[in-house]
Amino acid sequence: MAPRTLGELFDTFEQEAFRLETRDDYSNSGNVDAYQAFLAGNPQPADYNQAWVSELRSHSDAGKRVYRVHILSRPLTPYLRFELGWGYHANMRGGEEFYILDTTEESNPLEGVPDFWLMDNLTPGVMNYSDDGSFLGVEILPAQRAEEFRTYRDAAMTHAVPFPEWWAKHGE
Repeated sequence: MAPRTLGELFDTFEQEAFRLETRDDYSNSGNVDAYQAFLAGNPQPADYNQAWVSELRSHSDAGKRVYRVHILSRPLTPYLRFELGWGYHANMRGGEEFYILDTTEESNPLEGVPDFWLMDNLTPGVMNYSDDGSFLGVEILPAQRAEEFRTYRDAAMTHAVPFPEWWAKHGE
């Protein structure tokens, strides 16, 4: 039976999980308390995002790849400063790879493409958000749509640079 939830996708993927992020603000989708602490100028807790980092580590230790591209432009929103500064750095400890497709001086080659996960090149899951950034759920699409999302992924990776390289130039 095909996975029906994002959790099931993560429990069952065998080789790779790719994520495309397109939003400037996910502040109402989780880690709300951590985001408020960041805005207040508090230091990042040493165990920040530990449950997710542990899950990532279990996948990477099993030889699975988890990676993502975030499409963004500068200046960064407060939320993106939080996500990249706290979240990406923490998640890299779990083996997740990050890439940035910076549209500050370039047009967005994926304009209109939604946020999504693509598992094992076969199962796309479109992430749905409200206008205020609240997560509304994921729509698991049939395998017949996978080629479309592989094309999006390939375009994103072609135009993106590794996060550590981008952060060294533009991190705030």
